[in-house]
Amino acid sequence: MLPQIKSLIEGENDLIANLANVSAALKETFGFFWVGFYLVKGEELVLGPFQGPIACIRIRKGRGVCGAAWAKAETLVVPDVDAFPGHIACSSLSRSEIVVPLIRENGEVWGVLDIDSENLNTFDETDARFLGEICSWL
Repeated sequence: MLPQIKSLIEGENDLIANLANVSAALKETFGFFWVGFYLVKGEELVLGPFQGPIACIRIRKGRGVCGAAWAKAETLVVPDVDAFPGHIACSSLSRSEIVVPLIRENGEVWGVLDIDSENLNTFDETDARFLGEICSWL
């Protein structure tokens, strides 16, 4: 999967095109419920390119899994979203989640990759490692 994604974005400097292709590649390859990006705009994350059902449009810093990953600037693996304090339920079908921050070289978070699964315990540290690698290329 990594070589495929690398070849999709190599040489392409349009951010939206790259985010769209990465979300599509991850969704098609793994069949996740929802895969997409939220981009930092002021004090909110705003919905960016994604694959899956309709999503929440704006998320405040620190709120839900995405907002917490942004605030902490770290990947969050949530085995059961119902057990996560303050989880934002864009869909009641989402059961587990991983959120990987997109971080500039200066440490600033400029967005997050959010992936939801309809099953509990879908994601682990291996996913965090490889998704983090993909996000570093963006």
